[in-house]
Amino acid sequence: MNLLRTILALPLLILVWTPVQADWNQWRGPERTGEIFSETPWPDSLKGEHLTRIWKAALAEGYSSPVTDGELVFTVATRDETSEVAKAFHLETGELVWEKSWEGSMKVPFFAKKNGSWVRSTPAVHDGAIYIGGMRDVLVKLNAKTGGELWRVDFTQREETEVPAFGQVCSPLIDGNDLYVQAGLAVVKLDAETGETIWRSMEDERAMFGSAFSSPILATIAGKQQLLIQARLELAGLDPETGKVLWNTPVKAFRGMNILTPTAIGENKIFTASYGGGAFLFSVQAKDDGSFSVKQKWNNETAEGYMGSPVVAGDHIYLHGRDKKFHCLALSSGEIVWSSEEEFGEYWSMIYQGDQVLALDQKGELLLFQARPDTFTITDRRMVSPKDSTWAHLGIAGDKLFVRSLKGISVWQWK
Repeated sequence: MNLLRTILALPLLILVWTPVQADWNQWRGPERTGEIFSETPWPDSLKGEHLTRIWKAALAEGYSSPVTDGELVFTVATRDETSEVAKAFHLETGELVWEKSWEGSMKVPFFAKKNGSWVRSTPAVHDGAIYIGGMRDVLVKLNAKTGGELWRVDFTQREETEVPAFGQVCSPLIDGNDLYVQAGLAVVKLDAETGETIWRSMEDERAMFGSAFSSPILATIAGKQQLLIQARLELAGLDPETGKVLWNTPVKAFRGMNILTPTAIGENKIFTASYGGGAFLFSVQAKDDGSFSVKQKWNNETAEGYMGSPVVAGDHIYLHGRDKKFHCLALSSGEIVWSSEEEFGEYWSMIYQGDQVLALDQKGELLLFQARPDTFTITDRRMVSPKDSTWAHLGIAGDKLFVRSLKGISVWQWK
């Protein structure tokens, strides 16, 4: 009888099960694409009771995006220009559960000073631990429930390298027990359990161009899983097991301002866009001898990128550009199908489900629209951070949105 009851209960268990993947646990979400798969309906309005702020908290300055394990929300800041501090808040109530700080601050070069010398890397949370990149090229692993330190890697000491000119900007990528990050003037794979280095690749001794603005992704390209790396001067595919560079190609950019996270499209295409270089689509092919070749399919020099990674829906790419306008590009040719008449802020972070997109403008405005190649129409818009800029990436978990402004964090809920 007990066995029969168990069997009868199984369909109900399957219906209410929520996958771990639903947690917004690292840079741009669980797949690092900004795309989500959820049964929670998206709002058709951002006004009034349709979108309600359920709590907010003041923070020191920072651009590190909020992440969650489904119970807590984590974020990082730079306090008093002397230390970095990680905080964990209860997702539902906003109660501060723990905080952990360590000495670590620096000054970025003068031409980047207008955007501040604050922590930029977004943490990754997985299996009860959180991995945090500090500006002075330090990676710290903390217990996600208590904030207790589990290990720390100072790449400048371990690898005897200089502190990157802009600090550690790359957001660590967690995949099971594998941890990838562009740090120590190289691409590095670590054992997530111990912090030990497994391999280093694409080493560059220059503190200016050896550091990274972009963050890696894992994707299957030309039939093989690859670690896609956007370095300051080139795009590359690495073997995740060995670190071997399978292919690479230069990407033109002013002062190496290749900032976007690379976007894998279909079986063998990769999109990126740079400041000073335009928008690029590359194709990677596998050869009979096991090696790979890469070819530039197109380069639209007028569609320059800046910091905002795109949305790909159907046969089109939707990109917030350096010109502060929003553009729709044809995937086949790179031709600009349309551009918004309105100029927005300097940066957008976007999350999307199907063709529905939520964008957080750097000026603190949230926008809702559909990714459509025939027209750009904003369904609704609402100011969610009128006093603070919002350079950190928008986060989402079910019916809750995470907004990290320059000096605070707020969690919103829609109905």
